[in-house]
Amino acid sequence: METRSNHVLVGAVVLALLAGVLLFTVWLAGLSTRAANCFDIYFSQGVGGISKGTAVNYSGVPVGKVEKIALLPNRPEFVWVRIEVDGEAPILQGTTAQIKGVGFTGASEISLDGAVKGGKPIDQAGPQGCPVIPSGSGGLGALLNSAPELLDRIQRLTERLTELLNDKNQNSIADILENFDKTSQVLAAKAPQLASAITDAQLAARNAGIAAQRVGQLADSTNRLVNEQATPAAQDLRKAIGSVQRAADTLDALVADAKPGLNNFTKSTLPEANRLVHDLRDLSGSLQGFSDRLNQGGIGGALGPPKLPDYKPGKQR
Repeated sequence: METRSNHVLVGAVVLALLAGVLLFTVWLAGLSTRAANCFDIYFSQGVGGISKGTAVNYSGVPVGKVEKIALLPNRPEFVWVRIEVDGEAPILQGTTAQIKGVGFTGASEISLDGAVKGGKPIDQAGPQGCPVIPSGSGGLGALLNSAPELLDRIQRLTERLTELLNDKNQNSIADILENFDKTSQVLAAKAPQLASAITDAQLAARNAGIAAQRVGQLADSTNRLVNEQATPAAQDLRKAIGSVQRAADTLDALVADAKPGLNNFTKSTLPEANRLVHDLRDLSGSLQGFSDRLNQGGIGGALGPPKLPDYKPGKQR
């Protein structure tokens, strides 16, 4: 009887275990049928620490794993990484992929971040058949990529510092520091005089302010004087200018009225006056000749032609 009871108990336990295994298998099957999307990432940096099966996190939350790593065909400077991501993960426009180290073990993971709220899903197929998530340098990867350039800059800086701190420049710096120390001592010795000079400068500034205030008051008084006294003078000046203008207009009218007479005088009277003067000159010349003949030959000589002198032949020599 006891043996039969043991067999029943063992059978019940085995059936319970089989039922549990069946339920676990169904649960695993449900997980395996969960939707997943593939994405491609192209890194221009080293992907040390990444291998097939490496975790893919989105803002620290596990969402997938690495499915494949290879060099991009015909572009060996890029590393092609294919990942499989949970279909419910928000892989939207603006999402970038970075390689981040995990602790100090040398292992790394792929971190996704930067999705834009309200952005469209990244679903356009890339060259390898899956949508492409842009890569970004960050964390340890960016540091390792920039390490050669950083070391080169540190080396150049060290060389320049070595050139700067040679013996000659060190002596010059020592001289400068010594001169600075001497100057500080002189300034400390002259501190009372400097305080007095500063006080005098403050007093001069205060006096300058008072003088500026008085100049402003003088300017105000001058403006009032100009406004009160110069206005009547300006009115008188405008009246005088108006009188001169009227006189000029009257003179222009007189000239316009006299212009026809002047033209007639110029064209007719002046030529006749010239002929009269010419005739008077001829008459004066005739009277002068008559007067000369009258003085020389009397009335007869003046009225008749002059006598020719008698000709007396002389003796030939």
